[in-house]
Amino acid sequence: MSGQYDPTTIEAKWQARWQADGLYRVQDDPSRPKCLFVTMYPYPSGDLHIGHWYAMTPSDAKARYLRMRGYNVLFPMGFDAFGLPAENAAIQHGIHPFKWTMANIERMRGQLRSMGTMFDWTREIVTCRPDYYVWNQWFFLKFYEAGLAYRAMAAVDWCPNCNTTLAREQVVGADRVCERCGTPVIKKDLEQWFFRITKYADELLDFSRMEWPERVQTLQRNWIGRSEGAEIVYTSERGDPITVFTTRPDTLDGATFLVLAPEHSLVEALTTPEHRAAVAAYVQRARRETEIERLSEDREKTGVFIGAYARHPLTNARIPIYIGDYVLLSYGTGAIHAVPAHDTRDFAFAVKYGLPIPVVIAPPDWDGKPLREAYVGEGVMVNSGPFDGTPSHEGRRLVTEALERTGRGRAAVTYRLRDWLISRQRYWGTPIPIIYCPSCGAVPVPYADLPVLLPEDAEFLPTGESPLKHNERFLRTTCPKCGGPAERETDTMDTFVDSSWYQFRYLDPHNAEAPFGQAPLRAWAPVDQYTGGIEHAVMHLMYTRFFAKVMRDLGLVWFDEPMLRLFNQGIILGPDGNRMSKSRGNVVNPDEYVGTVGADVVRAYLMFIGPWDGGGPWNPRGIEGIHRFLQRVWHLVLDPPPAGTGAGPETAALVRRTIHQTLRRVTEDLEGFRFNTAIAALMECTTALTRLRDEGAAGTPEWAPALRTLILMLAPLTPHLAEELWERVGGSESVHRQAWPTWDPDAVREDFMTLVLQVNGKVRDRVTVPAGSDDARLREAALESEKVRKFLDGKSVEDVIVVPGKLVNVVAR
Repeated sequence: MSGQYDPTTIEAKWQARWQADGLYRVQDDPSRPKCLFVTMYPYPSGDLHIGHWYAMTPSDAKARYLRMRGYNVLFPMGFDAFGLPAENAAIQHGIHPFKWTMANIERMRGQLRSMGTMFDWTREIVTCRPDYYVWNQWFFLKFYEAGLAYRAMAAVDWCPNCNTTLAREQVVGADRVCERCGTPVIKKDLEQWFFRITKYADELLDFSRMEWPERVQTLQRNWIGRSEGAEIVYTSERGDPITVFTTRPDTLDGATFLVLAPEHSLVEALTTPEHRAAVAAYVQRARRETEIERLSEDREKTGVFIGAYARHPLTNARIPIYIGDYVLLSYGTGAIHAVPAHDTRDFAFAVKYGLPIPVVIAPPDWDGKPLREAYVGEGVMVNSGPFDGTPSHEGRRLVTEALERTGRGRAAVTYRLRDWLISRQRYWGTPIPIIYCPSCGAVPVPYADLPVLLPEDAEFLPTGESPLKHNERFLRTTCPKCGGPAERETDTMDTFVDSSWYQFRYLDPHNAEAPFGQAPLRAWAPVDQYTGGIEHAVMHLMYTRFFAKVMRDLGLVWFDEPMLRLFNQGIILGPDGNRMSKSRGNVVNPDEYVGTVGADVVRAYLMFIGPWDGGGPWNPRGIEGIHRFLQRVWHLVLDPPPAGTGAGPETAALVRRTIHQTLRRVTEDLEGFRFNTAIAALMECTTALTRLRDEGAAGTPEWAPALRTLILMLAPLTPHLAEELWERVGGSESVHRQAWPTWDPDAVREDFMTLVLQVNGKVRDRVTVPAGSDDARLREAALESEKVRKFLDGKSVEDVIVVPGKLVNVVAR
């Protein structure tokens, strides 16, 4: 007998062998087609949870498959190592973020190896190391020189008690309080650094150069939010211009009030004394709300009249000015004109505050009476002076032209997308390479002085305030221009900067002269296949596209898009069907299963639970089934066959057909990321081959080649088991250096097929007929069936419908 399948011993053996042999160390090889296959790198939290396995092991299987298909596959890994959790650990446990992070990385690196992945660890990157973040600073300076990095005022969440800015994660509860001290959080304006991503808004709407899921494309298009319309200039009664944007200038005559964002610069100037207290209270309340809360469609729209009026740009009518929290300074112009008859939100606001609702676009069959709800469709312009009777779609152009003639408006395109705020008032991130001089202003750090290093002697305050503000050795410096005393920027960069270009650092991770050399870039870029979660659609995945376009314009790369193909995996759920969380007690620790049933079982189970892009719940009984399946494979390949074979050519042909049909299915499934059906096909094959072996198939010349093909098909999915079996059947070199087998079209062809027979659409029989039978033969088979004839008794056949290769339906009355 072969002995029992012992995954713990086998997996440790092969992981050590692969590392010693450098099996997955990748070199440039122009003789083979390249494939840069990248899966999103993890944050080093300290433990590799089952979600990491669910994201990475199917990626590893596909990368292994492509390698066997002849591609020179680079499958790298690194760590997204900056971020708030490390800083919180420093405050709570008195441990430096670097030490905490590197200890976590060491643990996770070992866990990643336990998966049996083919990561090339010689190309590892860790974003908190100076040899990586120096290039973040280098890119910042390049962006600054190109006019793509600038400083401006922006609102932050601020704790007035801790005297510090807070990250989104540090503002908790419906009352939005500081997680440390419970003080209500306010908004505060600070000067911060931005990247000018809006310059590339139109380019970012173009997905024609890559194969990305439609869902990601839609999310990004909606986030960019391109709208065509007109900018219209109202004027306050004291002469201040108030610009609004609308996609429906044809409704201009229906505007009956303006609404400014509470933060708008004119609010304080225009508010009359008798309204000042109410306006100040409303502004204070609005500034404590999140943008999501303020933009929620299902919350009641509120506002406060500021006591001022504006003049309509066409009619000069006097219209009131309100402030409302549903208008944001960061979107559009920070002001809207309200056309209540033709906007649902404006209609509700007007009803609440008793404002006029004149109809200016007539709905179909309108009787001239007031509307009971807003009409937002197309129609004919009414109550619009010289434009009466004009179709609304044409009116948009005519009204815009009238505004342009009077200098009160113009055709315009606006975007929901805002420039990327990269400033973070935290320690654990890339220092922004800017120096502030009293004489010279903001001065970029010279390239020769990079990197600007994070000080190792940072002292973390219980308030969470950045230690960079109080570290004299870091803060105090000299101006590169005049040599006078100056201070460094104490903000650090958003960690999304790290992940916006990291995939290209893998190509040349030890380069000390540039972020990457041109030779490795030409050999590998752009990324051929990228995998990761849909939750990154409008942050990371948009920022990395932006970076690629800037790098192109800087002459660093030649391509427009960083990743040619993208696949988004789903989410692995807890055994109870809910998202895994410690509070629910449904978190699955993969290490426990690896220690008992082995990594290959965990890998195969995660790929088997359902379509990879759909996710699914963890089922302990399901993983037991996978364990039994791999044990069956082990015994099928290694146990001696039963005595007395005597199988003939028909059995040999059946063995050949079984393995080649499976090979076709598995090949097609792996090409399409359908790992669950690939494993199902291998299960069926194992069952079929076991039955054939018991019938004497092991004595046929097709048996040994079939087992070798089975092992090759398992290699991407269960790499340790396949390697052990390959060695035991006498395979040369590693199974992971073998070519993927090809299926024979002649071998997969069936001699017979099962034909479904129906009478009036209901299944009445199934018969076996020669494969490839023509329609006449299939009709004959149907009409000869005794079961079919039984249901035709006393009826006349009106038609016989043949669906080739599937069924025959006899229509009778």
